[in-house]
Amino acid sequence: MTEPVSPSDGLCVIHLFLRVRANTDADAVCAAVASAGAAGDQVVPVAVLGHKADMALMALGDDLWRLRDLQTAVVAAGLEVVESYVSMTEVSEYSAGVPDEMKQARLYPQLPPEGKPAWCFYPMSKSRTVGANWFTLPFDERMELMLEHGASGRAFAGRILQVVTGSTGVDDYEWGVTLFGEHPDDLKEVVYTMRYDRASAIYAEFGSFYTGMVDDIDVVLRRVGCR
Repeated sequence: MTEPVSPSDGLCVIHLFLRVRANTDADAVCAAVASAGAAGDQVVPVAVLGHKADMALMALGDDLWRLRDLQTAVVAAGLEVVESYVSMTEVSEYSAGVPDEMKQARLYPQLPPEGKPAWCFYPMSKSRTVGANWFTLPFDERMELMLEHGASGRAFAGRILQVVTGSTGVDDYEWGVTLFGEHPDDLKEVVYTMRYDRASAIYAEFGSFYTGMVDDIDVVLRRVGCR
């Protein structure tokens, strides 16, 4: 038996963006998701809007091998992986004063949240450009900017659940940001609002956005034309 490859704290996360093909076996996809859940992993199925993908699976677990097994199984079921993102849950270095309960919620989130079917994902990094290099700022200045950024986000408490996962060294950007909202315009408003914070306006670099709707795997498969 292969030994687990697990983080010291928190969970491994993979976002798989998938396209349905003519030979996709919906029952086999459902079985793969059920198997991951039975093994203790969380899998969030999403019907994706637009041309970038048909659907997405956001999976969280404490063993990289099990996440790889899920990816292998859905590919064997006929889904094509058109994009992916690998990250890990984390507690930010700017969260020293956060209560332990909140730290645990960040390391071990329970997903998907109830009543928040609107969903989007995007990767981001901090700028290293001349004149706007985040990593040359003193810690105290970075801390001040992140406290301002966090205050903007807290204004959306109850409307948005934000899951920020770290990807430095494991994928192309430094963080993956997954948003769950009550309404699709909640997603738009929170990103729009927080982009005016200095931490984002001056220092943030964004990748592609993926948007969709969260539901059970059988519902998602049917709505993307795989049932």
